[in-house]
Amino acid sequence: MKKPVIAIDGYSSTGKSSISKVIADKLGLIHLDTGALYRGVTWFAIQNCMNDDGFIDLQELFSSLDQIELEFRNSDNELVLYLNHIDISKQIRTTEVSDNVSIVAKQKEVRDFLLQSQRSLAEKGGIIMDGRDIGTVVLPNADYKFFLTASIDERTNRRYFELAGMGIQTDREQVKQNLTDRDKIDSEREIAPLRQAEDAIVIDNTTLTKDETIDLILSHIKKI
Repeated sequence: MKKPVIAIDGYSSTGKSSISKVIADKLGLIHLDTGALYRGVTWFAIQNCMNDDGFIDLQELFSSLDQIELEFRNSDNELVLYLNHIDISKQIRTTEVSDNVSIVAKQKEVRDFLLQSQRSLAEKGGIIMDGRDIGTVVLPNADYKFFLTASIDERTNRRYFELAGMGIQTDREQVKQNLTDRDKIDSEREIAPLRQAEDAIVIDNTTLTKDETIDLILSHIKKI
């Protein structure tokens, strides 16, 4: 029997990736963090496509997409992102990448570049993907769709402590502003905006623990 395809969308710092990893492990699925792919392209752009004003030169990025090779490798049962054979799993979580990823991710050229690879990975089933347009654009026929949300203050706390745990020092208000800016850009972009799929189950985990959120999602998924 073909294993299910699960799409989890939602706002930044709602725990989409970490929750998806646990669910994948419990159900024997492959987990794909699509946000990491966009962060990988952004990291490449920061390293190779900055203009003299300190901004990403999008046209240069578009012309350089054929130089980007992104792949996930299994390391201790966790998929680690490699860019051109180099582990960039920590680099893509920096504030510099967070400040630029929404601009990069809203570009049609970038989304088209990553879209087919994401769909190809899901063709055989047995996968859970998280992102912002999985249930609406990437995998509109997913067997299960969920949309995660939480208050901005709670998401700020989660992101702040996540960064601190990685040894990245930042200001709490800066984290909150970054999340607010990303919400606005992601929701208002013309190409594949962040929005809830009509058939998605909405889960507000402002007051839920990670384990409670996982249990709630699993309660909606039929036994495999």
